[in-house]
Amino acid sequence: MNGAAILIIDDEERLARNMASYLEREGHAVRMAFSAEQGLAEVADFRPDLVLLDLRLPGMDGLEALRRFRELDPDLRIVMMTAHGNVQNAVDALKAGAYDYVTKPLILRDLKRLVDKISTDDRIASTLSYYQHRDARGSGLDRIVGASPTVLRLKDEISRLAQGERQMAGGLPPPPVLVVGETGTGKELIARAIHFEGPRAAAPFIEINCAALPAALIEDELFGHERGAFTDAKERKLGLVEAADGGTLFLDEIGDMDLSLQAKVLRLLEDRRVRRLGAVRDRTIDVRIVAATNQPLEELVRAGRFRTDLYFRLRIVALSVPSLRERGSDVQLLARHFLAQAKARYRRPELHLSPHAEQALGSHHWPGNVRELRNVMEHAALLAPGPEIGPESLILSSLGKEDAPAAADGPIGLPEAGIDLEAMERSFMQQALERTGWNVTAAAKLLGLGRDALRYRVEKLALTKSG
Repeated sequence: MNGAAILIIDDEERLARNMASYLEREGHAVRMAFSAEQGLAEVADFRPDLVLLDLRLPGMDGLEALRRFRELDPDLRIVMMTAHGNVQNAVDALKAGAYDYVTKPLILRDLKRLVDKISTDDRIASTLSYYQHRDARGSGLDRIVGASPTVLRLKDEISRLAQGERQMAGGLPPPPVLVVGETGTGKELIARAIHFEGPRAAAPFIEINCAALPAALIEDELFGHERGAFTDAKERKLGLVEAADGGTLFLDEIGDMDLSLQAKVLRLLEDRRVRRLGAVRDRTIDVRIVAATNQPLEELVRAGRFRTDLYFRLRIVALSVPSLRERGSDVQLLARHFLAQAKARYRRPELHLSPHAEQALGSHHWPGNVRELRNVMEHAALLAPGPEIGPESLILSSLGKEDAPAAADGPIGLPEAGIDLEAMERSFMQQALERTGWNVTAAAKLLGLGRDALRYRVEKLALTKSG
């Protein structure tokens, strides 16, 4: 049980202190009580995850204390401790709601195994209480469809990241990952690939959209609360951070996160500790953070809307997801992929794209990126009158056309002697950057690229300001 709060109730003081010392060395927070009455008084203040309760106690006995504990907190894990020969009493305790029992004299190694088992059961139960079981098949690199250089580079980066995680020394979670890209480019798909390609694939992958909930609700979802923490807190609620313990927490649209909550996420990244609302102690958590945004975080930092320290903490590993217009023939590849899915869904195996439809798809600007393409193919598969899908069946948005680079009146001639393509790319990028005063956003618009794609090329070509 990772960093658990454990209350030991036993009138044998030496035994209680030995157990407490052993469990503290294992990383748990431990309190002792030498009577049931004292133990019940400790619960409200300490809020334990687990109670080790002796069956025979002065005053109120263990069975009566067990019933009182169940009334105070029905979810509290209680393990009864009983001497040899009192097994029937232990069975009675199990019937009354105890999680398990151990016999005295205690073997500390067995106690550790029991605590670890409770931790595993709790983690599985808490994960399933937030999400239904998610099938990891098809959540890795095989779900990323594309053969363009930008996509192949991204898949290679994810593979190298997963390999690096497998070679990490134990004890620390892998560094956070920041996934940036325009809306609809598939940032969640990349986050899932990062998780399921790595050594944490069997652990929980839990996601929350920071733009979908008010700050107060996001805080409760992330960090949870104790019973009685506020008026409607009838039961203890585990936060998503704890539910993701051992796995990955995906914070989508982190650019929309409230500043006060950013401070708590920063503390989680730095200290690997979390505290539920209304709790009196922190818990140690082993969770890796993957964050995603379609917003320019650097500009939000300058505007005071995003913490500088959190920005640099998140971008230890930064991955850029290319826009669909940067992916060339991936448009047709993805269109056929989405069409195949729609054909199976609507039982129309005869459907296919005409050459003119593929040409129309390739020349579209795709302001909505991959999500827009998927919806276009869904619509076409559902409403196309015949087996061939022509341009007339494609509902292409006019949004973003004003931002697209104007096409040349005619094809650009290729000199007989050929050209140096890298030198030409370098020249055009240098000109665009100089013309816009090295404003990356404006230069990217001139070149018909995304900001992150231009930044990547600037670094790759080592471009610098002249003069």
